[in-house]
Amino acid sequence: METSTPDARITGGSAWRADSTSPSLPEVYASVAVPKHFGFWRKLLAFSGPGYLVAVGYMDPGNWATDLQGGSKFGYTLLSVILISNLMAILLQSLCAKLGIVTGRDLAQACRDHYSKPVSFSLWFLCEIAICACDLAEVLGSAIALKLLFHIPLVAGVCITALDVLAVMYLQNKGFRYIETLVVVLIITIGGCFFAEMIFSRPSLAGIANGFIPSAEILRNREMLYVAIGILGATVMPHNLYLHSSIVQTRKYEQNPGGKREAIKFATIDSTVALMFALFINAAILILSAATFHGRNEVGEIEKAYELLSPTLGVGIASTLFAVALLASGQNSTLTGTLAGQIVMEGFLNIRLRPWLRRLITRLIAIVPAIICLVIFGDGATDKLLVLSQVILSMQLPFAVVPLVLFTSERAKMGEFANKKWINWLAWTTAAIIIVLNLKLLADVFGLTDWVMKLVK
Repeated sequence: METSTPDARITGGSAWRADSTSPSLPEVYASVAVPKHFGFWRKLLAFSGPGYLVAVGYMDPGNWATDLQGGSKFGYTLLSVILISNLMAILLQSLCAKLGIVTGRDLAQACRDHYSKPVSFSLWFLCEIAICACDLAEVLGSAIALKLLFHIPLVAGVCITALDVLAVMYLQNKGFRYIETLVVVLIITIGGCFFAEMIFSRPSLAGIANGFIPSAEILRNREMLYVAIGILGATVMPHNLYLHSSIVQTRKYEQNPGGKREAIKFATIDSTVALMFALFINAAILILSAATFHGRNEVGEIEKAYELLSPTLGVGIASTLFAVALLASGQNSTLTGTLAGQIVMEGFLNIRLRPWLRRLITRLIAIVPAIICLVIFGDGATDKLLVLSQVILSMQLPFAVVPLVLFTSERAKMGEFANKKWINWLAWTTAAIIIVLNLKLLADVFGLTDWVMKLVK
């Protein structure tokens, strides 16, 4: 274990308790050059990449079950919820990019430099639990895909997923651009698979268009509201907020107001475009489910959707493409999850483990519970584990969203880059909606909603 050393290059506003801090992900910090003489499009290309690493968290296996259930039960109606969730994500991720670029701190470092040690340590502990829960869902998603494609037992598939730690280590040593390239290739693979599925399923274009218009029925229908909350609750991932505020600093931009303003602009474009890909994939899962299963079969499980897809559509390759997309989704998410684990530990605790050791620890914490549950309860435990992971993520989310909005709204910390009033209003409204809906989701999962309703009556 190594103690990180201060770096005078990275300084924030006077409101931060620490005068300086070491760079986030120092091995790749400012490793991608953005020459001044580049024009708009070449600069945009140079800044493109971090947004796609963030976007994979919005299309991970944890989202698939809710999208499948929403489409099979309610048709295209909940497309509006996916759209609203995506708009919230675009706003929050833009704030993350701004925090990292302006202050030279990732969100974890900002929390450490603002809060007391006990509070900072508590936030770190909660975030570690959330990262492990998210990693658990991604590991299970990859394992299910391996089972569907190659008939590999789930326990063996879970163990195989540990190999991506080696891929991250190898690619990061080659350069951060290699990790970004791999992630983009996997996103294109997922998108290509679902584009084909959309053609096979022949969805109603009018139904899709109407689905993107918010409906009051979502609020009136309790069952529909529950699924909608599940979609919203599983959309914004806590670790993505820490991740994005760090990896935007892999770009070497000018450390002056003009350079930072330009970096914020290009980083925001990058994350917005990338999250539109996430919107397409999440919407495509729900559209596929609606076109294929609505009115025929109610599907809320990934394996059941795989089994029914080809027979229902009459296209033999449909189920295979679905499983390939799931495997790419799971592996993509685990790549970014391991990076987030490193960022959180180094940022909150100001200590460094060797990257291979940190990633190995993160993966083992996810793999061991998965193997134990699968051995004891069998393959049927996968759905329960996926639900549990989403509940844990929901519990942690407010502890990441609130500090993010708080820090970026303070002029003492952000200077001239502090949020404008209208952005502040949108950010706090978004935070409040996410918190309320996540609390509602938790209450429903633990049966508290019914208990309260009975108490009121």
